[in-house]
Amino acid sequence: MVKYDSECQLTIEEFKTSFQSSLLADNRWVKLSKVVPWDKFASAYMSMMTADFGRPGISPRIVLGALIIKHLEKFDDRGVIMAIQENIYMQYFVGLKEFTTQPVFDPSLFVDIRKRVGHKVFDSLNVELIKSVNRKEDKKDKEKKKDSGNTSAKNKGKMQADATVADQYITYPTDNGILNQSRKQCEKFIDKLYNKSGKTSVKPRTYRREIDKAYLEYSKKKKKREATHRKMTRKLLECVKRDIRHINNMLDVFESNGAEFPLKHPDQRMFWIINTAYDQQKLMYDTKSHSCPDRIVSIFQPHVRPIPRGKTKAQIEFGSKLGVSLDNGFARINTFSWDAYHEGGDLICQVESYKELHGHYPELVQVDKIYATRENRTWLAERGIRITAVPLGRRKGKEKETYYQKRKRRREATERNHIEGKFGQGKNGYNLNEIRARLRNTSESWVACIFFIMNLILYEKEYFFGFILAEVTTLQVRIQEYMREIMTIISPGEDNLAKELESGYL
Repeated sequence: MVKYDSECQLTIEEFKTSFQSSLLADNRWVKLSKVVPWDKFASAYMSMMTADFGRPGISPRIVLGALIIKHLEKFDDRGVIMAIQENIYMQYFVGLKEFTTQPVFDPSLFVDIRKRVGHKVFDSLNVELIKSVNRKEDKKDKEKKKDSGNTSAKNKGKMQADATVADQYITYPTDNGILNQSRKQCEKFIDKLYNKSGKTSVKPRTYRREIDKAYLEYSKKKKKREATHRKMTRKLLECVKRDIRHINNMLDVFESNGAEFPLKHPDQRMFWIINTAYDQQKLMYDTKSHSCPDRIVSIFQPHVRPIPRGKTKAQIEFGSKLGVSLDNGFARINTFSWDAYHEGGDLICQVESYKELHGHYPELVQVDKIYATRENRTWLAERGIRITAVPLGRRKGKEKETYYQKRKRRREATERNHIEGKFGQGKNGYNLNEIRARLRNTSESWVACIFFIMNLILYEKEYFFGFILAEVTTLQVRIQEYMREIMTIISPGEDNLAKELESGYL
């Protein structure tokens, strides 16, 4: 059975809405709005702005709310603004007083927001979430420490640590691909300089049609021999070298005529990057190697470096390397680096950050084998911290583990997988492996915001409403105690009133 009313579409004025009714209190955006530390973010955000200069800025709640919606729903910058414009619950979430059909701000403002809000701001919000979860236990430990008079607190809790890479959304880099992009950018600079010179002289030859045809034939070959690669590399190196020489000669003409420098700062920066990339590719071509210090893998994002990981899917990843620690399910970025480094050096600073946050060291550190260096083992042993790693040296034959000890050791070793699951959540659920920001600082803000949202969802799911239930239960207990005190004051002759109070009727 199919129900169909009419072929005519109603006008927008005739369409009935339920805006006169109240919003649902159990909506996910209404629930999430009660968890976000709006005031903490507002104080950090407004501290970066001048109070008595410039036009009024966007509300910090709208800024943070738009960032959360973007990463939760996987929208692009324009899609976030359109979604907020169409969804009344999202408008409530970002702090608007009433429904509006106007956009909250222009999508291009997201770039300035990411430049202003770095990863340190989101780390401070993560610290607030962790403190709110462990506030009662940490307060009890501090009181016990004062009562006992001990200067050092007892080790307590567990901490997981590991490293991962937040991949940038770039084309897989190849030597010839980088050279070909550099060649095309140089040709654009030559065209721009020739037009600004008034076309008074002969335009330098770039042979762009011949090299485009040759590169297309090279890219279409499915199986390429080493000689084929080197032949194409040699042609591209010659083209880039010739184009750089033409650009330098044309810039000399502008300088000799006393004219204004023709290239703007972004173009000048790109020209410097191309020169550096050419020098690196020429060095690798002459030495027949495939590596060099600070190798550029993208001329549009020169800060990105190859990070060797040794994974089955990809031996090398391209992005920022993160040293992350996990505390009760909450992840913190302790190290943010664009260069490859040995993650074993992060452990000491991660444990110190744990102590600074809780007031005591963790009782157990659950890490991978790469963290179990002699230096880290010695440092942890001096502070009475256990580590999930096989002891060094030969095992003594007389020492045998009981069934309980063996099961405990295996359980503690497998609990380290929680941080691997956190990385999987970020990459599969929030596109942590496809960072689309192009600048260095905007990419860092993008990555830190994803970790903050994952912690926010965990806080809402596991802790926030549990705290509310605990407060309600405590309030009920206090009411019952108060009623008992009243009953003791009441005279024995007033049985009816006592029974009503005891049954909870009054």
